[in-house]
Amino acid sequence: MAVKPVVICLSRAGEPVARRIAGTLGAALHGRKGRVGQADAFFPDALDHVRDLFLAGTPVIGVCAAGILVRAIGAHLADKRAEPPVIAVPDDGSTVIPLVGGHHGANRLARRIAEILSAGAAVTTAGDVALGVALDEPPAGWHLANPENAKAAMMALLQGGGARITGEAAAEARWLADLPSGDPGGGEVEIICTAAPVASPGPLMLVYHPQIFALGVGCARNCPADELARLVRDVLAEADVAVGALAAVGTLDLKADEGAVLDLAGALGLPLSLFNAAQLEAQAGRLASPSDVVFAEVGCHGVAEGAALALAGKGGALAVTKRKSANATCALARAVAPITELRGRARGRLAIVGIGPGQAAWRTPEASRLIAEADELVGYGLYLDLLGPLAAGKARRDFPLGGEEDRCRYALEAAGEGRNVALICSGDAGIYAMGALVYELLDRGAGLSDAARRVEVISAPGISALQAAAARAGAPLGHDFCAISLSDLLTPRKDILRRIKAAAEGDFVIAFYNPVSRTRRDLLALARDILLQHRPEGTPVMLATNLGRAGEALRMRRLEELQVDEVDMLTVVLVGSSNSALVARGDGARMYTPRGYARKMGGAS
Repeated sequence: MAVKPVVICLSRAGEPVARRIAGTLGAALHGRKGRVGQADAFFPDALDHVRDLFLAGTPVIGVCAAGILVRAIGAHLADKRAEPPVIAVPDDGSTVIPLVGGHHGANRLARRIAEILSAGAAVTTAGDVALGVALDEPPAGWHLANPENAKAAMMALLQGGGARITGEAAAEARWLADLPSGDPGGGEVEIICTAAPVASPGPLMLVYHPQIFALGVGCARNCPADELARLVRDVLAEADVAVGALAAVGTLDLKADEGAVLDLAGALGLPLSLFNAAQLEAQAGRLASPSDVVFAEVGCHGVAEGAALALAGKGGALAVTKRKSANATCALARAVAPITELRGRARGRLAIVGIGPGQAAWRTPEASRLIAEADELVGYGLYLDLLGPLAAGKARRDFPLGGEEDRCRYALEAAGEGRNVALICSGDAGIYAMGALVYELLDRGAGLSDAARRVEVISAPGISALQAAAARAGAPLGHDFCAISLSDLLTPRKDILRRIKAAAEGDFVIAFYNPVSRTRRDLLALARDILLQHRPEGTPVMLATNLGRAGEALRMRRLEELQVDEVDMLTVVLVGSSNSALVARGDGARMYTPRGYARKMGGAS
């Protein structure tokens, strides 16, 4: 999923260049706080901010010294095939330097920026410099079937070998036109441009497929995945078309959550495009096998043929008409040119993202990536604000406290329209947050549209408040523990008290969430009194407020000293078990709960 680049500016001297790049590319401009006058977002620390963007998979264009970018990302370089582009541009815009991701879009982006600035692009990858092309990065609309051979092929060409370009699509592969075709003494490279499969290409052979075909499929509800996959294999074999020559899989939007269709697109590594019945019916005059039965069921005369033709676009034609199995249909259409822009819409996605207590360093790279990929952010306003520059330039929908159901319904419906939505939660999204409510709404279905019920839903873990509090306290969760919310808005008080008593009798370490509110002040005191019946008065208690954020406060208390008035709704209360203890340290006491290693070490139990 493509993520727009972010332009980073660290000084007023670089602002004109940064604004010119950002404005032309339609990218967000992030500026160093206090040093840049105008920007879409500001950040306090350049190294942390660049690192966070990089780990989120966001391309970074830094108008700054290259060394700053290198120091920010150096420790996180691991996979050149997956890392986003990182490009350095000096304040005067005199040159453009792709640092990382040369064959992952950085070289192409660097040349685009160089055009904007009328500057030079300092591309250093050997293939680009000597050959003028990166063989492992074909342009949009083309697919390299055997990228593992690209390095050997480029080395052969760099050592004086020639390239022989063959295949029925060779004339359309214009980006290869400048490859050397002379003396093959250093080893000849054969480049095959074809839509057909090529079996067992040799070590100095590269196979490029023009993505000129579109696959349309339909199936009955709960169609076996292997049945649809077999039908598709048969159709591709009939047409002598390679999987790499396919641009996308298309189907009716009612099949957005059909397992066989989703498995097929995933196995083929292709995007899934969805069309409503009206869009498919617009292809009725071009169908080879229109069906009144299908029209009566779904509102269009053909799903597989209609979707293939809709994807292929104007001038496209059926290469294989509808083929059927017991539960599935499949058709193949050929476009007039490689397909570079998909028609229809994507399956919507709702990512339920836990961002931890709020500190960027405690947010997982997966959470940051899902936020960077999102078209829209949804959540309680405070949580969205905690994202800082990561949320800059994105559409956002704020909801107040108490609007949890409206928040989740909106996120599902927005995803149902084909958007990529991130529902932002503090801590972990599955712990006293929106994860359970989303799945409850999907389970009950009340008031949700059909499209909302068919979206993809994924969850990203976050550091929960109890984990953050425990880390600050020491290691109080070293043995069995539980979490109890003292909010009685959704849970009857009698159930809360029953759970407190059970946890007290079980001698669990307890993390109390939502300990007080403006109108509820007594449950924490009741919990303290119940616990004092089962564990010592000196049991250690940690009060942790605003964890990982400005105003963080940590206070250690004895259980008998716990007072409601020093706790607010942003506080997590950690109460130790009867075995929890404090260890004296020069920088303060630390709380821990032993698990029983003393017996193994020969000490007292």
